[in-house]
Amino acid sequence: MISFVRGTIVESLPTQVTVEVQGVGYDVQVPLSTFNSLPPVGEEVKLLTHFVVREDAHLLYGFGTRPERDMFRLLINTVSGIGPKIALSLLSGMSVTAIRGAVASRDVKALSSISGVGKKTAERIVVELGDKVGVSAAWEASSAGLALAPGDQKLNDAVLALMALGYKQPEAMEGARGAQALLGPGAGVEDLVRASLKRPPAT
Repeated sequence: MISFVRGTIVESLPTQVTVEVQGVGYDVQVPLSTFNSLPPVGEEVKLLTHFVVREDAHLLYGFGTRPERDMFRLLINTVSGIGPKIALSLLSGMSVTAIRGAVASRDVKALSSISGVGKKTAERIVVELGDKVGVSAAWEASSAGLALAPGDQKLNDAVLALMALGYKQPEAMEGARGAQALLGPGAGVEDLVRASLKRPPAT
């Protein structure tokens, strides 16, 4: 298994980048999300990779971040009928957070708006990934586009942690806000979560 490649970018295209590693050029297929974050040709890059061996080809897929690679692997290994091509299309058309949010909210329309993803495929994604994206996905997606102040970011992170522990979104928000009001704006995420867990449930 090739876990990552680090080398000099020789050629960069929206769907593929060639990376020279100690005199060997690796053609790596990438989603647009990764392509948009690449440094210029001639500079060094590190790409996390997923290696696929087929009868007719050995293919290397590259990603700028671990969440991108994790989502790619989740799609191709979990959802029936989805191969690397469709998985790359999804990551090119939506961020990982948006995909997670669409699955959590069962937004078939958003998923099927991506080229190559029909309604039936989108429905399979929602059903087969529904229990794997995490209960915090919808809240994470709703807050991802906001430029949060440090205090708000800690509050948001505490809400995500509480939701991952089984709290519903309104309960998590109420608990985190109550803890922040009690402890003050300087409280860290861990402090907020601990204080929230000690608060009696709302009646």
